[in-house]
Amino acid sequence: MADQTKKRYITSEDLKKHNKPGDLWISIQGKVYDVSDWVKSHPGGEAAILNLAGQDVTDAFIAYHPGTAWHHLEKLHNGYHVRDFHVSDVSRDYRRLAAEFSKRGLFDKKGHVTLYTLMCVGVMLAAVLYGVLACTSIWAHLISAVLLGLLWIQSAYVGHDSGHYTVTSTKPCNKLIQLLSGNCLTGISIAWWKWTHNAHHMACNSLDHDPDLQHIPIFAVSTKFFNSMTSRFYGRKLTFDPLARFLISYQHWTFYPVMCVGRINLFIQTFLLLFSKRHVPDRALNIAGILVFWTWFPLLVSFLPNWSERFIFVFVSFAVTAIQHVQFCLNHFAADVYTGPPNGNDWFEKQTAGTLDISCRSYMDWFFGGLQFQLEHHLFPRLPRCHLRTVSPVVKELCKKHNLPYRSLSWWEANVWTIRTLKNAAIQARDATNPVLKNLLWEAVNTHG
Repeated sequence: MADQTKKRYITSEDLKKHNKPGDLWISIQGKVYDVSDWVKSHPGGEAAILNLAGQDVTDAFIAYHPGTAWHHLEKLHNGYHVRDFHVSDVSRDYRRLAAEFSKRGLFDKKGHVTLYTLMCVGVMLAAVLYGVLACTSIWAHLISAVLLGLLWIQSAYVGHDSGHYTVTSTKPCNKLIQLLSGNCLTGISIAWWKWTHNAHHMACNSLDHDPDLQHIPIFAVSTKFFNSMTSRFYGRKLTFDPLARFLISYQHWTFYPVMCVGRINLFIQTFLLLFSKRHVPDRALNIAGILVFWTWFPLLVSFLPNWSERFIFVFVSFAVTAIQHVQFCLNHFAADVYTGPPNGNDWFEKQTAGTLDISCRSYMDWFFGGLQFQLEHHLFPRLPRCHLRTVSPVVKELCKKHNLPYRSLSWWEANVWTIRTLKNAAIQARDATNPVLKNLLWEAVNTHG
């Protein structure tokens, strides 16, 4: 620990120079930490630190880490402090609010939502098994397919909660729930989810840093994609070629049909990551979980009497999950976007600009998994979903105080906004003056390298 009488100071401009792999510095409350070597051990993945390196990351650190994490910082302190360290009024209020929630124990009171959801998933799984194995009616099989889709939706919410460590207080239990609800039940790797989701939270709605907006050649939420920008997350060019131009020109018509089969892309992305050369935490466990899914699901489908019913069963179950895929898009597609890396000094502002809430009755909270309170979740990702509705009025007031957007739309309004955003980009994509580069069809799915 550096002697307090021998503090060494640098400026914010000096700090910005340490933002490259092998030379990564961050500051938290004006104290500088060298995370160059530790970045590979970061539980939240490398992308979160790489995006914010060379900046003050206090707000992001508070959002993502419990109080116990502060004790692990000292060993990374390099003795420097930021001389011109400054806290904005927005950040000061945000930190005060986070501290208040912590004192009230909201981050620790997990509630019983996850337990009830898991029970619901168990009941639906039993009903699906009964409908397929014990019934011969095609209508029973269709109902089973619908239930399976709903099961996947609710299981994904549990995986999301456990991925943010809002289910239990112990990491082993959270990891077990992640693998069961994600890999084993839905066939989507929790490792892939963490890799992309943490980057999404850190760089919410950055066109070149947020993977959740990078859907070329299928969708483009901004005409800036027409310049074939480089994805800083995937490390490749998002090529706007003839195929992309054609598909995006009709994206406001294809949006819902694509969502019906969007699950296939998630399966592909899971396999591309797990069998890539990238560093994947718990790779073996993730692969084992995926193998569990690809054992029970095809086996279940095989018990259906013929190939036509099997196809219908799989399609219907996938199509039901489109509800969830659409919801994720509604939360961000029509919100404000920007290019470049996130700025640690405007954490609160970026989250409010890049998110949309979905208004609904309280009895529908289970159906949306708490993510209808998207802004509240982005500001406080460690907050269990049972508290999101409670804190939403406070967040709304804070946004109003600082003249920041707080947008809460009905499900219908959010769909209208999203389709309008896609339509505007589609019209621009048809402009013959836009440059078109060489067609690279493989890039449509090969995002991991």
